[in-house]
Amino acid sequence: MKIDVLSLFPEMFEGVLGSSILKKAQEKGAVHYKVTNFRDYADNKHQTVDDYPYGGGAGMVLKPQPIFDAVESLTGQADKKPRVVLLCPQGERYTQKKAEELAQEDHLVFICGHYEGYDERIREHLVTDEISIGDYVLTGGELGAMVIIDSVVRLLPGVLGNEDSPIMDSHSSGLLEHPHYTRPADFRGMKVPDALLSGNHKRIDEWRMKESLRRTWHRRPDMLKNYSIDEAEAKLLEEIKKEQ
Repeated sequence: MKIDVLSLFPEMFEGVLGSSILKKAQEKGAVHYKVTNFRDYADNKHQTVDDYPYGGGAGMVLKPQPIFDAVESLTGQADKKPRVVLLCPQGERYTQKKAEELAQEDHLVFICGHYEGYDERIREHLVTDEISIGDYVLTGGELGAMVIIDSVVRLLPGVLGNEDSPIMDSHSSGLLEHPHYTRPADFRGMKVPDALLSGNHKRIDEWRMKESLRRTWHRRPDMLKNYSIDEAEAKLLEEIKKEQ
């Protein structure tokens, strides 16, 4: 996968893209990152990328020209049109399902804005997706782009050591993930559940499913509305409800 990022503050990405799984993914050849300062594409001598909004009002608005030219320069030779993602509080709320969708693409372009907003022509004629990572406002789109890049890259083949890891993640299965334990089996009197020490894989799988259902029921009951529950899971859920 190729990932391009347009930002006025490219230095913000150095630590994130150069560390941990994201760094290893590039070293493995699973992904290539390029962060571009779209100020370099401004066509005026002062390299200004924003201007006052027509009609008045507070704040400054990002001009279309530098962003259009930057995207066209980065994608002009592409065989297939990339997904161009605008980070925006007005966009669709980001989900694991969206991460899985974006992970199927060959080329992603992220536009990170600042100031009051974008010229509307950027939304209407340049981008393919508008995404918000939550119902709050940040000073710019950089942190949102980092979140999305991290969630997408970890889904690429060969990036994680265990190929089952992304499948079992919270939200990927439709439920929150079950609790995890490691050694020692008894830490200060706090013991690992017997089922996990039993060596009985059927018992372990049932425990994990029940605890996943329990955690989802307690913390995110709304997720169960969209989850296709089977007969065995329905029985476990009824047991959980009766335990309350």
